[in-house]
Amino acid sequence: MLYPEIKPYTSHELAVESPHRLYIEECGKPDGVPVLFVHGGPGAGCESYHRRFFDPEKYRIILFDQRGAGKSTPHAELKNNTTQALVADMEAIRELLGVESWVLFGGSWGSTLSLVYAQTHPDRVLGMILRGIFLCRQKEIDWFYQHGASRIYPDFWQEFIHPIPQKERGDLISAYYKRLTGKDEIARMACAKAWSIWEGCTATMQPRKSVVDHFGDPHTALSLARIEAHYFMNQSFLKSDQILHEADRLKDIPGTIIQGRYDMICPMESAWELSQAWPMAELDIINNAGHSATEAGIIEALVTATRKMLTRIE
Repeated sequence: MLYPEIKPYTSHELAVESPHRLYIEECGKPDGVPVLFVHGGPGAGCESYHRRFFDPEKYRIILFDQRGAGKSTPHAELKNNTTQALVADMEAIRELLGVESWVLFGGSWGSTLSLVYAQTHPDRVLGMILRGIFLCRQKEIDWFYQHGASRIYPDFWQEFIHPIPQKERGDLISAYYKRLTGKDEIARMACAKAWSIWEGCTATMQPRKSVVDHFGDPHTALSLARIEAHYFMNQSFLKSDQILHEADRLKDIPGTIIQGRYDMICPMESAWELSQAWPMAELDIINNAGHSATEAGIIEALVTATRKMLTRIE
């Protein structure tokens, strides 16, 4: 069960590499254990319920919208938007807020970015709580955007491929990227909604209207689709299998990996492989859940992990 609703006690705007300005907020206990919420996508932005995974009497809860997402500006901007830039932004936020080291909490792409940050700055990470592991390997991209999940959800898949002509469906990422970065505003938004709704329809074991509606919101859909396509066209700005190859850098960092058994967006194979390469991580498999952090079993596991982390980092 999530903690009660909570409001930020302060917010910040941080100018980073042009043209980006980041939105940051803090809630909970100002002198508590710092925890950084790292949202997914890339491009999804934070939601108000993201504040509620943490005991506000124990944690200094920090949320930020990554470049081009949520309340950060410019919206859906691709210029100077790379994995390395986001890692640098996290360091800039840490320095701005006077944090020595912190817990990282991220799901899906948020798990990717948290892992890359931890491998870059291991001395700044007290521990990590990661959900729905995404290692940004080509086989993971192909599974969800070319062939794989399409065989589980052929009905939703038809809606996803509908905006793309038959002759371009052999490389759907490229076909979508061309339209999402094109000048035709109607085509751009139609593709953004189709891309994002495909993700929303497959995020939970049973499709949930509230989740699909969030993904279908034009503001969320445009940044999510554009930024995801931009990253996936560029191999997420990572070397092949970079995260597993550099797993030794995590050796002193305690972690919890929470993975839905029936995650169709980020299949469990990646969580399993990460757990084998990161001995300090505990793998918690949720047998009645898919990908979304809104599913009951995932919520329970995440809240439990935030409580347990307090004792692991004492």
